[in-house]
Parts: sequence; C-alpha cells; structure tokens
Amino acid sequence: MPTYDYRCNACSHEFELFQSMSDSVKKKCPECGKLALERLIGTGAAVVFKGSGFYETDYRSDSYKKGAEADKKKAETAKAESKSDSKSESKSDTKKKDSGSSKESKPKAKSGKD
Repeated sequence: MPTYDYRCNACSHEFELFQSMSDSVKKKCPECGKLALERLIGTGAAVVFKGSGFYETDYRSDSYKKGAEADKKKAETAKAESKSDSKSESKSDTKKKDSGSSKESKPKAKSGKD
C-alpha cells in the first residue's frame, strides 16, 4: 500500500496518508475540517530494501552461474568418491575386528584392594 501526500488549500496543512490504491481520495482536512484537501502528485515512494543487504554479486552473469554449477558437480563427485572409499575401508576394518573378537578371553579377577 502506498503513502500519499496531501495538502489542505485552506490552512496549508501538509501530511502523508498510508492508504490502499483502491481507497478514494480524501477531501476533509484533519486539521481545519474543511473540504479543501488535494492529493499531491509526487515521484512516489522510493524502493525500500529490507534484509541483510543487496550486493552486485547477488546477480551474477550466466557464465558465472554455469561455472558455479560445474564446480558444484565436481565437489559432489569428489564427495561421493570419498564416501565409497571410506565404506570399503570400514568393511575391511570390521572384518579384522570380527576375526579378533572370536577368541575368548577369561574375565580378570577383581583384586580385594579398592
């Protein structure tokens, strides 16, 4: 919803009014009560940016976007390869642990000294 500037022709009171575009133009002055208000024609409200900020780098060229996608794919394939390497290593480690755990060991007797 835009903000409109109004001025009273009778008392020269100027103010801004926040209203919908579909609302009718106000005629009665809130200061003097006369039907002499006119809506001023202005440049309109400025663009208000909300958030952490907007930078030139937020809007990249197509060549930059394509390069970024290629880098992302390379990183994903490298990550997938490292996962498959770690899975094969962990499988061989568990086999070694299983072979060592089949030997039974006697529980140690507790000493009376605590």
